[in-house]
Amino acid sequence: MARKRRRFSSEFKQEAIRLVREGGVSIAEAARDLDLCESSLHRWIKRHKIDHGPNLAGELTTPEREEIRQLRTKVRRLEMERAILKKATVFFAKESE
Repeated sequence: MARKRRRFSSEFKQEAIRLVREGGVSIAEAARDLDLCESSLHRWIKRHKIDHGPNLAGELTTPEREEIRQLRTKVRRLEMERAILKKATVFFAKESE
């Protein structure tokens, strides 16, 4: 049976990362001790390296990813508003004829 998706606090993630990086514990061992999937812990460590290390290979940091998400949301809203205004313009142009 599949596990229910769990959410972890940023403090928990930081402690898990610290355990691997500073504690000399392997990712597999730390994941087993913390009852995590090894792939989740590996992703957290990778994200931490991207956010706190030199920016290699054009990887986006977490704040940059968040900014892009917000900008995409704003673009969608503006495109929707523009479409509404176009329809209103056509409507009022027909009304004035």
